[in-house]
Amino acid sequence: MSDKKQGDDGYQHDQVLSHAFDGIEEYNNRLPNWWLFTLYASIIFAFGYWLYYETFVVGPGQEAAYEQVMQKAAEAELARASAGGLNDESLLMMAGMPDKVAEGAQIFKTYCVACHLEKGQGSVGPNLTDEFWIHGPKPMNIHETVTNGVLAKGMPQWGLQLGPKRVEAVVSFVLTIKNTQVPGKPPQGERHAAEDTAPEDSEAPAGDAPGGDA
Repeated sequence: MSDKKQGDDGYQHDQVLSHAFDGIEEYNNRLPNWWLFTLYASIIFAFGYWLYYETFVVGPGQEAAYEQVMQKAAEAELARASAGGLNDESLLMMAGMPDKVAEGAQIFKTYCVACHLEKGQGSVGPNLTDEFWIHGPKPMNIHETVTNGVLAKGMPQWGLQLGPKRVEAVVSFVLTIKNTQVPGKPPQGERHAAEDTAPEDSEAPAGDAPGGDA
């Protein structure tokens, strides 16, 4: 239907729709082409977006994209924290990175469960989930023991077998199970409250492994 009609005066006039409300009449004006183009383009885009992200899952969704951004931000922050060398702060940051913790959990499952069991509750090695630590509770204490071992107690030098990156991963996992209090082997070493395990600005002393001294 055309939105114009020929008037008695020979000119084209806007058509007035038959209904009116409170004395207000409505013209049958056609929407501008640019407005219609925007509308149709938005519909096509929304349909394509739905197919791409929701139906065929070709690209990451909003939550996955957010996780990727946060992961990159965490990695950048970790790089800044580690600029002067590995320290308590950088190891704690790794413990907050799901990918790093998942890698460490798999390494722990492969190499550490024989002595510490699947939840870190201890067997041959000490319980890693309580507040008692033989060689110190701080992240660098644990890293030192994992890396260099405690040969007198049967704890291997895992640094030689795993390498630095995988040692960091397994330490990050151990940090996530600290103080979870899984019932297991009786306490060994000295008790450390949660506030005693926080990182310090100074270099931490050498210490514990994927669980004390095993």
